[in-house]
Amino acid sequence: MISSKEPDYPKHEYFLRRCIELALIAKNNGESPVGSLIVKNGEIIGEGIEAGRSHLDITFHAEIEAIRNASRFLKSQDLSDCILYTTHEPCMMCSYVIRHTKIKMIVMGLTTGELGGFSADDPLLLKTVLKWANPPVIVHGILKDACENLHRE
Repeated sequence: MISSKEPDYPKHEYFLRRCIELALIAKNNGESPVGSLIVKNGEIIGEGIEAGRSHLDITFHAEIEAIRNASRFLKSQDLSDCILYTTHEPCMMCSYVIRHTKIKMIVMGLTTGELGGFSADDPLLLKTVLKWANPPVIVHGILKDACENLHRE
């Protein structure tokens, strides 16, 4: 976890606040309160909210939706110079998509434990034996309290 004295901390907070706004939209729609962004060179190129219930499709996770939108925007599945911001740790399904698209960094508010791609016993996001590029840098705990509050409000 990075500290609040780290130079990128304010930038990470800025983008994670937008993820929280997106998570509130998902929550108001009856979904899990998860929001996600893809950022390239300081510009948001993809946004996503959790929408699996309303679409009757489990693949409509916020991270995958943000990746889909960024890939359409770039007309490429190579997101190797992008950062993914998300309120919650990506699950295993999302982690596979993250690794496939070569995202270089993930900034998250909350870790999720056994279902997560980073904090689970078998962390897909950190594996180095796969055919994909190097694992992404993981930054967690940014606006953690605000992300936890998404489940209380």
